[in-house]
Amino acid sequence: MRLGQIAFLAVVAGPAAAVPTKNHAKRASPFQWFGTSESGAEFGEDQIPGVYGTDYIFPDASTIQILTGKGMNIFRVDFLMERLVPDSMTGGFDDAYLSNLTTTVKAITDAGSHAVLDPHNYGRFNGEIISSTSDFQTFWKNVAGEFASNELVIFDTNNEYHDMDQDLVLQLNQAAIDGIREAGATSQYIFVEGNSWTGAWTWVDVNDNLKDLTDPQDKIVYEMHQYLDSDGSGTSEICVSTTIGEERVTDATQWLKDNGKVGVLGEFAGGVNDDCKAAITGMLDYLGDNSDVWLGALWWAAGPWWGDYIFSMEPTTGAAYTGMLSTLEPYLE
Repeated sequence: MRLGQIAFLAVVAGPAAAVPTKNHAKRASPFQWFGTSESGAEFGEDQIPGVYGTDYIFPDASTIQILTGKGMNIFRVDFLMERLVPDSMTGGFDDAYLSNLTTTVKAITDAGSHAVLDPHNYGRFNGEIISSTSDFQTFWKNVAGEFASNELVIFDTNNEYHDMDQDLVLQLNQAAIDGIREAGATSQYIFVEGNSWTGAWTWVDVNDNLKDLTDPQDKIVYEMHQYLDSDGSGTSEICVSTTIGEERVTDATQWLKDNGKVGVLGEFAGGVNDDCKAAITGMLDYLGDNSDVWLGALWWAAGPWWGDYIFSMEPTTGAAYTGMLSTLEPYLE
């Protein structure tokens, strides 16, 4: 999600939407993973390092437990590189920030769910495009070294590269893979993201070269994002049509099949309305019908500071938690 487009939302939660009465029949999920992003530690990106509890917050373990109880089994934990390694990309960790991150990951994985470590940096560090692949490799070697023993951790190379040289995006992803494996993290999946906000609808035209990525453990998963508003930014609760979800992921699905790859929809959302519910159901049904290449999907987003944000999955008053969860239930465990 492009945080710059949605601003820093109010800390005080808004009024809860009405709890929906429509029930969906429960069935076995077609997906290996289904869950949500847990947002907050990347908030206040204009305040670096920022003050914990004022500029940023870590997810609430108790609300993650509620979502786990609903059947979610994967949570993408967003954080900022500049807070984790404040001196330089290759430097030491901020102990307090690392401790909070580790505590969040432990809460997720102790419950048997997967925790996705997501540097929510858009391919930037301190506002500049990351150009040193060696520094990026070292960053990931250091981070992966902290979590190498936890098989339920997944490494997400970086959130939504955009407006970057396409070969550089390939090289940065490969450097991350190399650093993670160099750290001895050999059993975990690695989520790689693409240029142009890693959009599924533009993937074939923009990110075709990422098929050349290699991993000695063969555990690369191509993470794509897809929103259903007119410009695909995820800033409007209006979906283009009831069929737009399936339409926007069809070409990417064929790309995965043609290249022998697997993918995950790392961010998706739509407004709490009938058109979006239909569009999301159509998209998820289509992904489920192609679960040979789509391993799962994650809603955007949960987190304690979303307030009345239109897509908030934060229990128990978030707009999507009260108004969209029943639409997602057929895809949960």
